[in-house]
Amino acid sequence: MTYEFLQQYWWFIVSLLGALLVFLLFVQGANSLARSLGKTEEGRRLVFNSTGRKWEFTFTTLVTFGGAFFASFPLFYSTSFGGAYWLWMIILFTFVLQAVSYEFQNKIGNFLGPRTFQFFLFLNGIVGPLLLGGAVSTFFEGSNFVVEKSNLVNAGSLTPVISHWGNASHGLDALLNPWILVFGFAVVFLARTLGILYVMNNVADEGIRQRGVVGLKVNAVAFVVLFVVYLVHLLLKDGFAYNEAGVITVEPLKYLNNFLQMWYLLVLLLIGVVLVLFGIGKTIVSKQYICGIWPAGIGTVLVVLALLLCAGWNGTAYYPSTADLQSSLTIRNSCSSEFTLRTMFYVSFLVPFVLAYIVYCWRAIDKKKLDKTEIQTDHAY
Repeated sequence: MTYEFLQQYWWFIVSLLGALLVFLLFVQGANSLARSLGKTEEGRRLVFNSTGRKWEFTFTTLVTFGGAFFASFPLFYSTSFGGAYWLWMIILFTFVLQAVSYEFQNKIGNFLGPRTFQFFLFLNGIVGPLLLGGAVSTFFEGSNFVVEKSNLVNAGSLTPVISHWGNASHGLDALLNPWILVFGFAVVFLARTLGILYVMNNVADEGIRQRGVVGLKVNAVAFVVLFVVYLVHLLLKDGFAYNEAGVITVEPLKYLNNFLQMWYLLVLLLIGVVLVLFGIGKTIVSKQYICGIWPAGIGTVLVVLALLLCAGWNGTAYYPSTADLQSSLTIRNSCSSEFTLRTMFYVSFLVPFVLAYIVYCWRAIDKKKLDKTEIQTDHAY
């Protein structure tokens, strides 16, 4: 078990957590469509109570994803979370608003009214996936930062920090890149597509299911178009490679070469795409089919996993710097010590047990489809 293997292994774990997080954004996607799916106040409460059973999974995965990145690749954590803090603070703020809104929208004494907190849920449903998608796309498009490790040993340095952002926007400049916006909105429409599929499966209401099919056609088409456009751009663009000496260079068609050289990732990507399209297509064609969330969800995990592994494996700089090419981060120059990665390797054996517990809780929560009688209970949102 070499140091290089541990680096590759932990990039896989981080990528898997990121893929699961993108799937779990169906909570945000459904919340952004609550008004069109529910139509009436009762219908909206059905949607919010459906997603309200799962929002903790999304938030916990987001925190775990950040924690795993911090433990295994601390230089990325300090560079991105510390430098692009406005981007991450907005993401976290909208998720905090989500948690508060679920609890307070229908509480007695809510002087702001239910619609205020429902708007906050809608805001999180759009801004959360958009900015998270934008953050992921910087793995391919790059960010404006500079790494200066010498600052830690330079006694005369007034700012003894390893990395700093190249401008005062602290991450918001990423939104000026049209390709980052394309990928970000692809994630928004993916979340909305998965949200519709989830609600159609979880809520026993014929009206919501009928409106879900209509909404699915619009959001799924928007997602597919944006994703295909970005995927073509990704396969044709220059990438960032590093050699044995750690020198970063620009390599034409780097990501296309990665998929061709790591053919198993290409297979993973294609299987994921087929599963997503199958889940969407069969739901639209068959009125009785309401299980599209499962093939589409599994497909989403496979596609995002393949993309993230392509971004970091095969000698690829996963966090390119647009300010200083040699400051770009790789799994080799940004990871923790061998001792830390080796210790966490054994701790990671607990992950299957955690996943099993999540599956158990999920099945227990969804034992019975949500209907109008559920929102009359004391535990309804």
